[in-house]
Order: sequence, then structure tokens, then C-alpha cells
Amino acid sequence: MDVSKTRVLFACTHNSARSQMAEALLRDRAPDDFDAFSAGTEASVIRPETVAVMDEIGVDLTGQRSKNIEEFRGQPFDFFITVCDDSHESCPFLPGARTSLHWNIDDPSAVDGDDRLDAFRRARDDIRDRIQAFIRDAGGSSHGSG
Repeated sequence: MDVSKTRVLFACTHNSARSQMAEALLRDRAPDDFDAFSAGTEASVIRPETVAVMDEIGVDLTGQRSKNIEEFRGQPFDFFITVCDDSHESCPFLPGARTSLHWNIDDPSAVDGDDRLDAFRRARDDIRDRIQAFIRDAGGSSHGSG
């Protein structure tokens, strides 16, 4: 464990879409500054649409798997970020996390039919924007100075 990096855990209900995207985007955008993880209150599988829309922007999810939040209990985190209302209600904070944040990202899995992939793209783009702001606000390379 690299103690010089800021540790971030993203959580949603099934760890199949939004939290997986957030983990991958933070890892892709700021690998030297952050250790990114994701989990769900109920682990399942990563949705194929998640893999597809991340692949569209050159972010590979190989090696990621759906995990239950219990795997991370007792570990220290600088940030615990819930990315859906359900996970925020069932697990609003994580013992051992210094700061808890909540980002309500619309659930792309709730959309059926022809608009489904576009819903995943909208969620991805929303998360990408939030990740960029988070990196900037959390200090990126200068996170250790605050």
C-alpha cells in the first residue's frame, strides 16, 4: 500500500456500472496521486454496457471485478464516495474513511430499450466531469500539502 497516494473508495448498489466507471476514470486520470477502488452494497457483475462505454474513451476495465463493500471494512480511506442514492442511504459513511461525499449519478441500468447505451454514456460523462473536478479539488499532485 502506497501511503503517499490518496485512497478513494467509490460505492454504489451493485458495483456494476457507476462505481466501476469512477474507479477506472480516477485510476486512468491520476494514477500517481490516487489509489482508486470500488464496491457495492450487493456485489454482482460488471455490466457489458459499462465495459463498452469505457472502451469508447480508451479506458480498459480489464482486471476490475464487482466487489462487496465488506471487503474494504477496516481499511483506511481518505475519501468514501457514494455514487447513487440507494448506496448513500444504506451506507452513508465507511468507518475508517476521513471524508465521505455523495454524488447522485442517474442509474443507466434503469433505462431500457434503444436509449440504454446512451444512458451509460451520459453516466460516464457525468462521472468523468466529476472526477476531473475531484482531482482538481483534492489537490492532485499537491494533495500532501494540505
